[in-house]
Amino acid sequence: MDVQQIKLRFGIIGNTYALTRAIDIAVQVSPTDLSVLITGESGTGKEVFPQIIHQFSARKHAPYIPVNCGAIPEGTIDSELFGHEKGAFTGALSDRKGYFEVANNGTIFLDEIGELPLSTQVRLLRVLETGEFMKVGSSKVLKTNVRVVAATNINIPQAVKEGKFREDLFYRLNTVPIVMPALRKRREDIYLLFRKFAQDFAEKYRMPALRLNEGAQQILSAYRWPGNIRQLKNITEQISIIEKERQIGAENLQPYLPRNDEQMLPALYTDSSSKDKTFSSEREILYQVLFDMKKDMTDLKKLVFDLMQKDGDSSSLQKDNAVLIRKLYEDQEFDILQHQGQSQPATNIPTPNDSVIQDTEVFVEESLSLEDKEVELIKKALDKHNGKRKYAALDLGISERTLYRKIKEYDIN
Repeated sequence: MDVQQIKLRFGIIGNTYALTRAIDIAVQVSPTDLSVLITGESGTGKEVFPQIIHQFSARKHAPYIPVNCGAIPEGTIDSELFGHEKGAFTGALSDRKGYFEVANNGTIFLDEIGELPLSTQVRLLRVLETGEFMKVGSSKVLKTNVRVVAATNINIPQAVKEGKFREDLFYRLNTVPIVMPALRKRREDIYLLFRKFAQDFAEKYRMPALRLNEGAQQILSAYRWPGNIRQLKNITEQISIIEKERQIGAENLQPYLPRNDEQMLPALYTDSSSKDKTFSSEREILYQVLFDMKKDMTDLKKLVFDLMQKDGDSSSLQKDNAVLIRKLYEDQEFDILQHQGQSQPATNIPTPNDSVIQDTEVFVEESLSLEDKEVELIKKALDKHNGKRKYAALDLGISERTLYRKIKEYDIN
């Protein structure tokens, strides 16, 4: 049977070389018992090729069982594939045969093979290599003679690198690879498929078939079709139902084709070490501000402690500490206002008090509380200037209004 007859028998539409080549490989490998791995994007029609392989093999009179691995819960996949004994788990009220036992001497098609759990992959590898398996809850080894054809729409080599798929299983399944081309790589087949779907739909619902003018055909062929044949069929049915006119132009077709410009853009890479971060919520902004404040206060405590260990008069220590306090407040005020969209720090923003996150690291036995040091510096400044707040504020490097508020807050006489 030539390729054209196979296309007619299995309802395959298209004349692209990549499609014809895939059919030819499927026919050539059919008489053997080699495992086949079919790869391609979702919606490209991979499910047809296991049927071709089975029908042209010596197993065509034995069972053919398709299994969607992605649709079976992880907790029951082993039971579905290999069966279970009575009482093996809660709800196992009787013995059950698995797909590999039922499909003995036949073909089993494992669709979405990339979704298999790693534990199940180990058991599948044993079946492929020795033909042996054990039911869940049983220690008895059973034999099966099954031809395995698998399919996936994920990048298996990448999954192997990420530790999500066993490398030995990949090579065992990939004995004969068949690659299904995406619809965007079959431009000359797109209009043929559209006509086929339009005709089938017209016969099903007894209505005239759709026809596309030249402009609509160009738009149809130029579209990327991320959903491949499945998406084309879906859109054809939409237009058949919604549009009253049977002659479809470009202006009628365009609204049915979703824009995928954003999906075509490259993924943005975000460097976690960069200082210029984008925040998706206010909570992230608050967390970042709090972490920055804690880091600044930790650095401040260390610097104050170092300064206190140096030999020098009290005025020099007072001046250095005042500069550090002022720098800390300005940085924190600027950070908070910057997140709020303001450009200049204000002098009346509340400064950190005892509600700030406290560092648990202890440097010396004496108190290094920022509040205590702040009170001490304010008292020293007031004593130095005989209670004149204006000059004390200048010496501390803060506004008189802030100083007045802190005197009230800390109850300084």
